[in-house]
Amino acid sequence: MVRAAILREPGRTPEIEDVCLQPLQPDELRIDVYAVGICHTDLSAIDGTVPLPLPAVLGHEGSGVVRETGSEVDGLEPGDHVIVSYDHCHECVTCKDGRPSYCQLFAPLNYFGTRLDGTTTLRQGDDEIHGSWFGQSTFATEAIVSERNAVKVPRELPLEMLGPLGCGLMTGAGAVLNVLGPKAGESIAIFGLGAVGLSAVMAAAASGCETIIAVDPVATRRDVAMELGATSVIDPAGSSDVAWDVMELSGPGCHYSVDCVGTGTVVRQALEVLRTPGICATLGLAGLENEIRIDQGHLLLGRTLTGVIEGDADPAEFLPQLIAMWQRGEFPFDKLIRTFPFEDIGRAISAARDGSVVKPVLTMG
Repeated sequence: MVRAAILREPGRTPEIEDVCLQPLQPDELRIDVYAVGICHTDLSAIDGTVPLPLPAVLGHEGSGVVRETGSEVDGLEPGDHVIVSYDHCHECVTCKDGRPSYCQLFAPLNYFGTRLDGTTTLRQGDDEIHGSWFGQSTFATEAIVSERNAVKVPRELPLEMLGPLGCGLMTGAGAVLNVLGPKAGESIAIFGLGAVGLSAVMAAAASGCETIIAVDPVATRRDVAMELGATSVIDPAGSSDVAWDVMELSGPGCHYSVDCVGTGTVVRQALEVLRTPGICATLGLAGLENEIRIDQGHLLLGRTLTGVIEGDADPAEFLPQLIAMWQRGEFPFDKLIRTFPFEDIGRAISAARDGSVVKPVLTMG
């Protein structure tokens, strides 16, 4: 029997119950979940901002050990240690072009709560429980995942730390390293200092950015940003004009900016702080329907606004890169993590919501 945190009603904390995993399909793995991070997208699903069928099991920053493999799985075997990221088809044009985060089947593979054939990976008696959340649903002691989204890692690495690399940390770091690609000596402003924003700060520092301006209303997060490489921080609550304050710190403006909030006000500020030309990457999810207003003149003057999902990263290639950066001391993401026993999922979710912990991680041991 598998223990899983089941969300039965929007707005309620998932509760741990017994469930059963269904038999594996040929391309699937069954893993013993060792740990799983709590991501803002999980919170959005709990709140109903991201619609999904209920009852469901969330969790999409899992790490664990392979217990069983399907008949067609090649390259992974029982006993292997893995990080689990988002799922993708591996067959469409964008996947073959090396950009699986924009897979043409991204929504049904990650958000619909079922496999592509409509079956669920979880049951409770005669009742279906929706899983396959980001191809995993790892708020559970065991999970069924695809061979496409399981990334093998060396067994000597600490599994309790690695799960968040599969989504939130990859998103922030990937936006900087894969999309913006700053050069040494350039400048960047980062709005919102949760796990995604702080990952962007670390990636900017590793890239050699000379000016890294971090914006967030929470003092403790601004302090962490300075520890991780930010050169200046701004409290938007104490500023009469955030964009002007950033401009004063960056001369003619920043080469790049990253929005990790998603509100219209912040997206507009992130565009306004750019020099000409400059690029703003928006990552924050404030709802699937989220109208923002910008001045066309900001774009006509050579500025770019681009959306980024999952750091525009192929997990199989990018996660080993982030691990290598961590081992060299260039991406100290472990400073963001605090672990909670699985039974304390309610307390961990509260810590994520109130910002007292940047990246809560549930451990199953």
